Amino acid sequence: MQKLLPFLIVFHLSGYRTLKYFYINYVQRYLASYFPQTVSYNRFVELQKKALLPMVILLKTLRLGQDTGISFVDSTPIRVCRNKRIFNHKVFKGVATRGKSTMGYFFGFKLHIVVNDKGKILNFVITPGNVDDRDPLKAPNFLKNIFGKLFADKGYVSKKLFEILFVDGIKLITGLRNNMKNQLMSLSDKTMLRKRSIIETINDELKNICQVEHSQHRSFANFLTNMISGLLAYSFLPKKPRIKYETVNTYGLSIC
Repeated sequence: MQKLLPFLIVFHLSGYRTLKYFYINYVQRYLASYFPQTVSYNRFVELQKKALLPMVILLKTLRLGQDTGISFVDSTPIRVCRNKRIFNHKVFKGVATRGKSTMGYFFGFKLHIVVNDKGKILNFVITPGNVDDRDPLKAPNFLKNIFGKLFADKGYVSKKLFEILFVDGIKLITGLRNNMKNQLMSLSDKTMLRKRSIIETINDELKNICQVEHSQHRSFANFLTNMISGLLAYSFLPKKPRIKYETVNTYGLSIC
């Protein structure tokens, strides 16, 4: 068990695109002196699901960031196969669903994350692909330790959701849709809403650097293991996207 965790985390930071090539050509070749009793690759795949619970505990207790009063929320699709192979896909049959994002339709899941202005993940949740982006925000545990201002895109516009979060001490700030009336917004909130691209950058790093998305899963347990180890790998990145700003009070105005 102690060997599984570092292997899974290092894989997502190594630059290798496949776990098999990483394990056979790197771990068993160059790390054999440090780990002389490594198991075969097939056995390693069978054992990696046992590391799921320890990784979740490690991520939830030690590797999540702390809220600073400014946070961003967004979801990103996690595709498990190409659209033309949906009817032949068997691994996630009955679990994954069809969903729609700004890039079109997909088959798989959604990863919902909340991050702070320093680029650290505050919380996350994995849902089927057809779940509305606003539904996880209504769950009490997802935003349990979040306070202050929460910035989101136009897909999170909801009067009922705004009232629910406002009672919990969270001010939901979103962009306006084309059919909505213009509303007054402070200069600092308007500026920070434009910086919402930070969470888009984090989603891009999770997929292209930490490899939380690929279509080679053979079981749902290994899918979750790959997802959690990818999120753990992101928490160890030395340089994360962040927002640099200074607040200056001038005649009662707060300017970022």
